[in-house]
Amino acid sequence: MVSRRTLLQAGGAALTAGGLGMTLPERARAAEDGTAVPLLPSFGRPHRLDVADISALDGDDQLLLTTLQGVVNRRRPRLYFNFDGSDVDFRWLPGTGASVTRHDSAMNLVARYRNETRGAILHDPEVPDSVNVATTLAGLENAVAATAAQAREHRLKTVFDLRGRFDADDVLATYRWQLEHLLPRCAPTLLAGLPPTRTVRADNVRWREIARETERIRDSSNRRVRTFDLSAEAAGGGGVYLRFQDAFGDDGWGASVGSVRAKADGDEVIASFAPGTAAEVPYLFDGSNSSIGGDANRFCDGDGYFIYHFTLPAGTQRLLVEVELWNQYLVSATTTAPTRVEPFPYFRDYAVASRAMVVWLPPSGEEGALLDEIFSRLAHTTPYVGWFSDDVAGEWGGVERASRHGIEVVPADYYMNGTVHAGVPARISGKVPPRPSVALRNRVYLTLTVGEGDNIQYCQRRMRGIWDDPKRGSVPVNWTVSPLLADIGPALLAYYQQTATANDLLIAGPSGAGYTYPGSWPEGALDAYTALTGRFLRRTGMDLVYAYNPRNATGDGWIPFDERVVRSYRENTPVRGIIQSWETGDLRIRPAGTPVIGNFFPQGKAPEYRDALLRHIEGWDRTAPLFIAGAVNAWSWTPGDIAELRDLLGEPFEVVRGDTFFDLMTRAEQGARP
Repeated sequence: MVSRRTLLQAGGAALTAGGLGMTLPERARAAEDGTAVPLLPSFGRPHRLDVADISALDGDDQLLLTTLQGVVNRRRPRLYFNFDGSDVDFRWLPGTGASVTRHDSAMNLVARYRNETRGAILHDPEVPDSVNVATTLAGLENAVAATAAQAREHRLKTVFDLRGRFDADDVLATYRWQLEHLLPRCAPTLLAGLPPTRTVRADNVRWREIARETERIRDSSNRRVRTFDLSAEAAGGGGVYLRFQDAFGDDGWGASVGSVRAKADGDEVIASFAPGTAAEVPYLFDGSNSSIGGDANRFCDGDGYFIYHFTLPAGTQRLLVEVELWNQYLVSATTTAPTRVEPFPYFRDYAVASRAMVVWLPPSGEEGALLDEIFSRLAHTTPYVGWFSDDVAGEWGGVERASRHGIEVVPADYYMNGTVHAGVPARISGKVPPRPSVALRNRVYLTLTVGEGDNIQYCQRRMRGIWDDPKRGSVPVNWTVSPLLADIGPALLAYYQQTATANDLLIAGPSGAGYTYPGSWPEGALDAYTALTGRFLRRTGMDLVYAYNPRNATGDGWIPFDERVVRSYRENTPVRGIIQSWETGDLRIRPAGTPVIGNFFPQGKAPEYRDALLRHIEGWDRTAPLFIAGAVNAWSWTPGDIAELRDLLGEPFEVVRGDTFFDLMTRAEQGARP
């Protein structure tokens, strides 16, 4: 039975099962009598869709259209958009089964559906977080979020004008106003976490490369202060932008900066700061694709970057910037503003249709305390759908805070057309795939798991691209997916099930029915989460879970699952093995009689991965089988990379699916002899 803290009351008429799922009391009664209750709402089956490509539109127009999509599709799904140049949204379109009418001009759809809205909620361009308030109000008022200029252009009545209502520098006041005035009216089914704005790269910006690390250095051994001469840029008389990137985007050890000091025309210090401090703020032009590390450094990996902007005194001829810099850095400079900021439009159709409150609060300081207060007003197992401010630190802190309140996280801020996909009927198999039989021998058994499956936007976008790679299926692989796709994207999950080869095994991503740290859940609430997980695993035919737990006190690793956590999984789910995020691969325990093994996560591509595996088994005496659960980077690896690794390994390795892996490990632990 689900334990609940505060029953939120929906304003006005009760929300019915036909629109937003059941009201909270109905959900509670259903939980008590065993009725299956959708965790994430659906808005009906799409029969006819008006489809348009909006990838070339700016954030304001995309915001207007996605909030319109939420209002329209809440009644019956009829709007569907393609959001980016990859055309992945078009790739999923045939699977909806709906008849399609394509439109060359997406903005013409505003007039077509204008009468289904009450008008516009005007957000304040000077207050970024007003975009989230406007989205919440759009859901409550059957309106769209728009600028004043858009409202005039499209003849939309102003329902609520947020201009001048909030202070851009007082984010707390903005979201506290929502908490006090809007949350009591919002649906209790979910809370949405969406960034109010996004940063878009400007066209035709020319960068001059300043410095590059040419070796793969991952141990800070090249850490030192370097001086960069940006006089060529200073001579233009305007500002200078200094960008830091990863010189090798495939192994996660990009540029790290510990301090910055800029001097104009000799000794005049115009900037001096350490990352993550108040002194950095005036100069950090774009830090959204970077993170703050434990060594008070700012870093970026893969495709990430960060940019500092220096405004120069009039007449400056010479600019020197001293940077404490290390790892695999790439540094470049320009005098042209490289990005612009505009509203973040994604997933707002689902938030509007669900009448969810939308927030964006970092899980630390006063903002974190407010996030705690919001979480405390939600029932246990209510999903927080979206993400957290500060991609890395926000993940650990945000998921930890949600877990302590009995709230699971569904990463979804880039999940598109959710109001359509949630209603597409699909035949999802609840049967566990037959397990391949492998003889137990004195070998190194390696099972490879592609991560990120809790992330439903990954399942919709990146995973579809690598899944369709013709080399998939040549090697046994575990693919993490979210079992919650059974609610919010059943046709997506069915596609993966129906196109899987005998070498592809779908397993639940962290940590079951939503990303969470089970060890942090309140004592009386954990069973509610594992029971929810069990329901979705049985529905989707999965019996293995890739899971996370809280990080340890030093922040450099994780706490192993204990008897309480694993017993809850064992009693409430069909799980017969757990791969715990661990990275060093030296965890192997059996609490509550269920095997738990920590993953091994070397950096780099196939050759570096092979070398790390060989080092990892150096102490193996070959008198008994050895078991390694290897993690695969979902963002940088492809099935071709996995096939290359298998070909590089050879003896004594054997790559097997996860179900076979746990079967062999159990047989070995029970004394079976090779």
